[in-house]
Amino acid sequence: MTEKVSAVIVEKLSKSFGSFTAVRDLSFSLEKGSLTGLLGGNGAGKTTTISMLLGLLKPSSGGITIFGDPFHQNREKILSRMNFCSPYVDLPQRLTVRENLSVFARLYQVFDPMQRIEELAGEFKLGDFIDKPVRRLSSGQKTRVTLVKALINKPEFLLLDEPTASLSPDVSIWIRERLKSYRDRTGATILFASHDMREVEMLCDRVLIMNQGSLIDQGSPGELMERHQRESLEEVFLSVSEEK
Repeated sequence: MTEKVSAVIVEKLSKSFGSFTAVRDLSFSLEKGSLTGLLGGNGAGKTTTISMLLGLLKPSSGGITIFGDPFHQNREKILSRMNFCSPYVDLPQRLTVRENLSVFARLYQVFDPMQRIEELAGEFKLGDFIDKPVRRLSSGQKTRVTLVKALINKPEFLLLDEPTASLSPDVSIWIRERLKSYRDRTGATILFASHDMREVEMLCDRVLIMNQGSLIDQGSPGELMERHQRESLEEVFLSVSEEK
């Protein structure tokens, strides 16, 4: 039997802003090569958790270990092996898609950046607008560019915050297939935050459910549905959220 290896370990992580605690004693691990969904309503603590995993926020207490090393003591080294995608974070609007990707490729010290850009542009079908300024793109096109930006350095740990927002259903399915293919090819670990329960149910090996800053349940979609005797992950989410 192959031994399971944790790519990410979060231990008793908390974050407070004055008297308000956004994340409280959060503990979980992400197995190397896993695709894990992070579910929670507005104010559940998902964004704060992702921000701490990216080093954008310093935890009030607790620890994060990534690739076997304490994150805050090895931040620069670890971040070079990670990346992040959110359609809510704007790229420089006056730069073209190609120029944006070139900047990020150089920031991540990507070997042969032009070849990597061409490779991703082909896979994600950016050819029709790769030389257009970002400000002239549709919201769906911007989302695809943001995802390509997140893959530019071949990350081993990829954090995705609603990566299919603003996409039509057929393009969302196509993007999910690309993400799963990337994980299968590279063995990358992916944390996928989404409000789309059906999307998480179809895509993810495992699910973490947060409510009011705490982890309230976790398991595979099948395990969660069986444990709570529900027919869908959406029903599970509504059930456990009402209990808390």
